[in-house]
Amino acid sequence: SGIGLHTGKEVKIIFKPAGVDSGVRFVRVDLEEKPRIAAEVSKVIKASRETSIGEGGVKVQSIEHILAALAGLRIDNLEIEIDSDELPAADGSTLPFVQVLKEAGVVEQEKERKYLKLKEAVSYAKENVYLIALPNKELKVSYTIDFDHPVLRTQFASFVINEDTFTKEIAPARTFGFESEVRESREKGLIKGGSLENAVVIGEKGILNKEPLRFSDEFVRHKILDLLGDLYLIGAPIKAHIIALKSGHEANVRLVKKIHNLKKERVSLAKKGMEEIQKRIKTGTILDVKDIQKILPHRYPFLLVDRILEIEEDKKAVGIKNVSINEEFFQGHFPGYPVMPGVLIVEAMAQVGGILLLSKPEHSGKLAYFTGIDKVRFRRPVVPGDTLRLEAEVIKIRGRMGKMATRAYVEDKLVAEAELMFALVPKERE
Repeated sequence: SGIGLHTGKEVKIIFKPAGVDSGVRFVRVDLEEKPRIAAEVSKVIKASRETSIGEGGVKVQSIEHILAALAGLRIDNLEIEIDSDELPAADGSTLPFVQVLKEAGVVEQEKERKYLKLKEAVSYAKENVYLIALPNKELKVSYTIDFDHPVLRTQFASFVINEDTFTKEIAPARTFGFESEVRESREKGLIKGGSLENAVVIGEKGILNKEPLRFSDEFVRHKILDLLGDLYLIGAPIKAHIIALKSGHEANVRLVKKIHNLKKERVSLAKKGMEEIQKRIKTGTILDVKDIQKILPHRYPFLLVDRILEIEEDKKAVGIKNVSINEEFFQGHFPGYPVMPGVLIVEAMAQVGGILLLSKPEHSGKLAYFTGIDKVRFRRPVVPGDTLRLEAEVIKIRGRMGKMATRAYVEDKLVAEAELMFALVPKERE
């Protein structure tokens, strides 16, 4: 509980657990219908001094600090009850929220976390403000602030963001403002709840607070905190290198909207592609390599299925592999007597099994991991010019685990067979 920085209103919040894929929602318990507002960029109604969301005339202000805490602690699903229209300012940082959430405890849920990974750079620029998100294997933020002020000029900080770094290096950094701006805002009736207890105020000769700075570069660290809170509105944790110059909430939200739109386009294209494949499966149309690549992540030279002739949902799939003398493995297996390696025949059978599992709409966006093998038998050698007919038949599927009987034929002769075990797992969101 506490007071809102801008409204000065007393406010109390309660964090409550939420189920898988619920996301984060703010619940206005002070209103009769207790309306819920999702923490999504599409709900942003204001992004200037703070970030606010709203829907149907109901709003929640100053959400960025709490969202930063959730980002830093890797919390994806949460319900936040609030009895006013602005979140408490606390001490101006996100550390009090982090401490409360850690004391309550964070639990792992059944579903694996999916990350948004960029394939290309996304940027926003306006006058002297610049933001760019670059593809990266982890979340990293590099931030520069630059003010024309005798006490605060240029600061730069760069961090790879993980729970430990966030808690120790970012979360304690407090919001700040210049004395001249504070005076002007008060005259306009703004920042009614602002004080030296919840913000660092910078005067012409130094900071006015009795408490010293928590870091020598506390100001730029707080800007990173704000950016992490705004990035949370994408709707998925992101892996990228974010480089920011003199950014603020407005620019942050504009970048988030660009990234969010890219994410929506990808999901729409993937859904459209799988819907088309489902239509073709139902009409008995043969799936070619392009269709198969929409289902499996494998690519040349490790995609070992050329066509799918038949799919009977949850029961059986039949595929074809044309064995060419140009296959790379024939160069060394064996010179003068080329034979297709048995392990690759098993892999080809496994890929047909994977197609059978992953062609279902509810399994879109997942991977079929090969987890076990049993009763393997190789009956005859497979040589260049052969056409492998690959069959996969479901023995059982329970939850995300599956077992299949697979067989490979050349003409009508059995050349290999095996029982294969699979596990369906979410793949990282790109």
